[in-house]
Amino acid sequence: MAPTLYLVRHAQGEHNATRDFTILDPLLTPKGKQQCRELRESFRYHDTVDLVVASPLRRTIQTAVLSFGRTLARDGVPFIALPVAQEVSNAGADTGLEPEDLKTSLEHLFDEDKPDFNVLRKLDLSNVEEGWTSKSGFYAYTRPALENRAANFRSWLFQRSEERIIVVTHGAFLHFLTEDWDVDDPMTGTAYNNCEVRIFTFDTSSTVNNAHLNETEESKRTRGANERENDPHVLEELKTLASRPQ
Repeated sequence: MAPTLYLVRHAQGEHNATRDFTILDPLLTPKGKQQCRELRESFRYHDTVDLVVASPLRRTIQTAVLSFGRTLARDGVPFIALPVAQEVSNAGADTGLEPEDLKTSLEHLFDEDKPDFNVLRKLDLSNVEEGWTSKSGFYAYTRPALENRAANFRSWLFQRSEERIIVVTHGAFLHFLTEDWDVDDPMTGTAYNNCEVRIFTFDTSSTVNNAHLNETEESKRTRGANERENDPHVLEELKTLASRPQ
């Protein structure tokens, strides 16, 4: 049976607070860390999730560690960084670090937070290869490339053997992953708040080559399905894509 997905937008990053999207791979703010602590307390599935996946940007890794440390501290729960889950645009805030720089940064990133497990030992960075930050080819900031990347990720998730998977990713990419938007009208997509969790299952018609997601009714009720996207950075990314010739 295909897994249930807990899709999470990262907590507040420095770029969200300052509206400075030139910051390279920004970290979480103190408010963002507090959002993670609140999610850690409210999340009801720490003991049943059996895989955690995160975009390799530092704010998503931080969100995963600080929100789901109880899950990640369990033996046998993999923690995988996947470039396919990175944010859409080529702005500094949406561009990560190359593998060696990322590893160096992670060595002391959690010194103040003191998680109950060794992040560097736990985090699988084997998929984070040189060039993942290029924003070209498979990772290009174009609608066709992003739709293809999202479809590729859905297929990967569909084929996993785990029953419950946490995915920590980004506000604009979530529109592509869930197909909850119309590229000609970015305002039709429903917004994810920082550190918000929504629950999805795979449509019964899904196949390895054509997998699609449905949000659960419980998830819709708890978050308010009619709230429209209003994050300036997310809207700018979506509107830029909508205006580009394809």
